[in-house]
Amino acid sequence: MLKVALPNKGSLSETAVEILTQAGYRGRKDTKTLSVLDERNEVELFFLRPKDIAIYVAGGQLDVGITGRDLAKDAAVEVEELLSLGFGASTFRYAGPADAALDVRQLNGARIATSYPNLVRADLAERGYNAEVIRLDGAVEISIKLGVADFIADVVSTGGTLRKHGLAPFGEPLLASEAVVIARPGAEDSSTRQRLLSRIEGILHARDYLMLDYNVAAANLPQAQAITPGVSGPTVSPLTRQGWVAVRALVPRRDANAIMDELSALGGEAILATEISIARL
Repeated sequence: MLKVALPNKGSLSETAVEILTQAGYRGRKDTKTLSVLDERNEVELFFLRPKDIAIYVAGGQLDVGITGRDLAKDAAVEVEELLSLGFGASTFRYAGPADAALDVRQLNGARIATSYPNLVRADLAERGYNAEVIRLDGAVEISIKLGVADFIADVVSTGGTLRKHGLAPFGEPLLASEAVVIARPGAEDSSTRQRLLSRIEGILHARDYLMLDYNVAAANLPQAQAITPGVSGPTVSPLTRQGWVAVRALVPRRDANAIMDELSALGGEAILATEISIARL
C-alpha cells in the first residue's frame, strides 16, 4: 500500500486533490477526514498540514507527498523532487517599506520576520550576514508596522498583499516555488508509485495541451505540419474533397490561438480545438 500525503488545506490543497481525483484515485467527502483508503489503487491518502508533509516523507512514515518546494526546503530535511506540478507558482522574497531605498546589504544586523525561518537562515548564512530571524506563523506583512521587524521574507505570488501593506520586494528571489511531488531519497520506486506519477503526468499533459483538428489543401500540408508538429507527428487522413487532407495534432494550450491564426492564413478550414481530460505522451 503506497502512502501518499496531500495538503489538508491552503492554496495547494484544492488543485492537488482535484488532480488525484481526475487521475482515478478516491477523494475525501469531508474536509475533516485525515485519511482515505483506496484499496482498488493500492493507495492510502493522508491529509496533513503542508509544512509537515516533507517531515513525514523524509522520515519514511509516508512514501510520497505533494507540497510546495518552499515548504519542503524550509522543513530542512532530505527529500527528492520526483515531479513538478506546474501550479502554486510563487517566489520567496525579502520585502521592506516601499518608500525606502532597499538593498539586501541592509539585512545584515536587521530583524527579519518570516514563516520560513530555515530558508531565511540558510540564505543569510550563504551571504555571511548576521541577523535576527523572527518566526511568525502568518500575517508577517504587519510585523514591520508593529515594530516587530525591520524587514520580512515571505512567499510572493502577485505582490498585491505587499503593496496593500506599503511594502515592496527587493533583491533576487531566494527561491522559485511551485507544487512538487516528493519522496525520500533512495526510497523504493515501486510499480504503484510509478503508476501514480504516470497518472498525474497524464492529467498535467491534458491541462497543457489541446487537440486541434483542421482541413488543409494537400499542397500546403508541409507548411501545416511545420505549424502543428504534434508530439510524435500529426495524424493526416485523406478527405473525399479532392486535393485536401484532414490533420489532427496536439498543440500547447497557451499557443492554440496563435496556431489557429497561422493555419487560417495558410488556408486551413474547419479548425477545431478540443479539450482532453487525460493524456499519456
